[in-house]
Amino acid sequence: MNGILMMVISIAVLGLAYLFYGRWLAGKWGLDPAAKTPAYEYQDGVDYVPADRSVVFGHQFASIAGAGPINGPIQAAVFGWLPVLIWILVGGVFFGAVQDFSAMYASVRNKGRTIGYVIEAYIGRLGKKLFLIFCWLFCILVAAAFADVVAGTFNGFLVSPAGVRSQIPANGAVATTSMLFIAEAIVLGLILRSGWLGKWLNTAVALIFLVAAIALGLNFPVFIPQGAWHIIVFVYIFVASVMPIWALLQPRDYLNSYLLVAMIIAAVIGVFASNPSINLPAFTGFEIGGQSLFPMMFVTIACGAVSGFHSLVSSGTASKQIKNENDMLPISFGAMLMESLLAVIALIAVASFTAGAAAKQGFITPPQVFAGGVANFLATLGLPSDIVFVLINLSVSAFAMTSLDSVARVGRLSFQEFFQASEGEELGAVRKFFMDKYVATVLTLLVAYLLAKAGYSAIWPLFGSSNQLLSALSLIACAVFLKRTKRAHYMMIIPIFFMIAVTFSALCIKIYQLSSGLAGGLSKNTFNDGLQLVMAVLVLLLGVCIAAQGVRSLFGRPAKDAT
Repeated sequence: MNGILMMVISIAVLGLAYLFYGRWLAGKWGLDPAAKTPAYEYQDGVDYVPADRSVVFGHQFASIAGAGPINGPIQAAVFGWLPVLIWILVGGVFFGAVQDFSAMYASVRNKGRTIGYVIEAYIGRLGKKLFLIFCWLFCILVAAAFADVVAGTFNGFLVSPAGVRSQIPANGAVATTSMLFIAEAIVLGLILRSGWLGKWLNTAVALIFLVAAIALGLNFPVFIPQGAWHIIVFVYIFVASVMPIWALLQPRDYLNSYLLVAMIIAAVIGVFASNPSINLPAFTGFEIGGQSLFPMMFVTIACGAVSGFHSLVSSGTASKQIKNENDMLPISFGAMLMESLLAVIALIAVASFTAGAAAKQGFITPPQVFAGGVANFLATLGLPSDIVFVLINLSVSAFAMTSLDSVARVGRLSFQEFFQASEGEELGAVRKFFMDKYVATVLTLLVAYLLAKAGYSAIWPLFGSSNQLLSALSLIACAVFLKRTKRAHYMMIIPIFFMIAVTFSALCIKIYQLSSGLAGGLSKNTFNDGLQLVMAVLVLLLGVCIAAQGVRSLFGRPAKDAT
């Protein structure tokens, strides 16, 4: 096996899946291009904001990708490239893309509301309340893991074992560029909002902003330690969570989408130009380093194949921006397949290194391995490796930052929705306090900040397990919606039960590991391990309760019909 063959197989599978399976699903469920979407019906200038297909695609793709499709496959590669590749392609097409499309479809057909609302409408109010708690806890885990990834990417200093501190120019350049992106996004948001310029001029402005930020970042790196970046990142996502979606989220994702798509195209070209050898074994065994292939590979890869977080983006933010129902297929199904392609590129990147070669070149973390591999590919075209390495690192941080933008908002909305009054019910003073968007955001991000201090590698297994459990719950909710509205749902049955088996197994293993560690006595990790254990137990219990209610509704007596 070589890089080109792996890439050709992947592009063919994903492309055919969109043309045939995606369109088949759209035909089965029914899309109405004449329907008035929630973005128009409930337009409020904050969350419900109609946007062009390219803008919403940029938001969806940048938000769902994050660091997951890069970190996951590279960490799971210990089991060999073959099982990882199979799961990325099979999971991406029949699990992830189906989930993302159905979640967006169900949301658009239910006033642009979240999966939590869909659960309330078709499963029951108790199920919704439990699901919202689950979503809130999950958003905390995502914010903690991705914020640490971003802070590590921006970290301006390397400290040697002897305590000597040296600057890291690549990280400093990425930090400067990312901060400039935020300022430019606000300006672009005002331009897009005003409608002063046409579509093509908006695109030209976005590209000029993008190039300017990269050029300034390369020439004026900023050096700030990782601990300080933790604080800065959380302050930023607090602001991003409470600002109107048109002022920062839409334009930032619009800017980033060009960078991210360009990175994927460049990486694909690099693979075809260099045709890297696959130096990783096809299969290394069912148990490696105390980790079993089932269930750990399936929760480690996460976003590259299927991710519950995607359903929160599809139903929490993107569905509120859809102009035309026909846009849902490329924005949801298409974005997921592109993410699977990114996961394949990450797999090729790590597989191109011989044993120990990545570490010798200074590539330690998964994002560094990915950036280093792509830089090596493009070096065959005469491009300078150091600049390419910075640009790829910038793209990875852009993925993670846009996910943070979205997950902070989704966490805030889930928290608020939990305390929301039912029809005809009056809110008391306490519930009004927790409904405040600033209070909801602070409480969400405070717990995430405490968890982030443990580091992404410690959080990732719990994040992956919770993420895939969320996927199972979202699939159940969407299947119930489709059944109640007399639409085909049988294609979701196998994914539902497979994901339940994977996630419940992985969470039980994680709880056992954390409990065993805490039983060994106090250590510097006791607080973080204890917090993770509490989160893991809560997530498992909530997942069992919600899944039981959902499966009973799916196979039980039909409730009232809906539109």
